[in-house]
Amino acid sequence: MTNILLTGASRGIGAAIAASLSALPDVTVAGQGTASGIAADFADPAAPDTLWAEALERLDGRIDVLVNNAGVFEANPVDSDDADWLAGWERTLRINLTAAAQLSRHAVRHWQGNGGGRLVNIASRAAYRGDSPAHWHYAAAKAGMVAMTKTIARGYAAQNILAFAICPGFTMTGMADDYLASRGGDRLLADIPLGRVAQPEEVAAVARFCALEAPASMTGAVLDINGASYVR
Repeated sequence: MTNILLTGASRGIGAAIAASLSALPDVTVAGQGTASGIAADFADPAAPDTLWAEALERLDGRIDVLVNNAGVFEANPVDSDDADWLAGWERTLRINLTAAAQLSRHAVRHWQGNGGGRLVNIASRAAYRGDSPAHWHYAAAKAGMVAMTKTIARGYAAQNILAFAICPGFTMTGMADDYLASRGGDRLLADIPLGRVAQPEEVAAVARFCALEAPASMTGAVLDINGASYVR
């Protein structure tokens, strides 16, 4: 049995990942943010520690895979009031990056000396391409997540601790719908050679592969799912 802790499991990409993993007979998923899962507000610095402890208890003291998916996508215009702009920056960095770092630290320490484990971070195309002028903080957080993934992969591969990052572009979720509507959907879709945004199930398929099947030599890989809207 493989025990998996998944954050942001209540909707969008997270819900698709939860469904994909839960369909497997030899996988148990503890989801954060679901009605039947574990409540945790990552705006609270104590929440990741509490979540990890409760997930360990529910999963009989063993977590084999951590999938960091939880995040927010909130506009933070550059001409906002100074205090408001800083509060928006710190809120997004805390939820999108620092909480994931706290959980990743718990995971690495849990896996050291216990046969290793797998970390899957859901980052974003914005980590490489950047984002809108109102989303400096979002792009910075996702770039930090990619750098953290690479650092963990390099630092702990010898202990069989594997780390992967997934970078979706626009994905058909409520968050993307709002952004497409506000930024001009036709123009943005024209920038995607595939001609459409990704489906959550497509991202979930890659997350499941990284969590369960990717060969060890892939550790440190960053996988793009963006319809060739950004290629590296």
